[in-house]
Amino acid sequence: MLTDIEIAQAASLRPIAEVAAAVGVPEAALEPYGKTKAKVHLDWLAQQPIRPSARMILVTAISPTPPGKGRPPPRSVSAMVFVISERTR
Repeated sequence: MLTDIEIAQAASLRPIAEVAAAVGVPEAALEPYGKTKAKVHLDWLAQQPIRPSARMILVTAISPTPPGKGRPPPRSVSAMVFVISERTR
């Protein structure tokens, strides 16, 4: 059985614009981070109709910056999802 790292190394990455287009996200709604990663603008996401069959995946991370150093932490993904869900009710 392959390990996680072996599976990841065997994968071939596709350009994020190509992946986004396949699921209906226009390139203008992306904030690219290189060729294979991007964020979707929340204003575009908030304009989309609610689909009962939709699934959401929350991705979170921990900042390596110690508290009190550098810039203040951004709003978490879950907080932004809550804001969007409150607007669509």
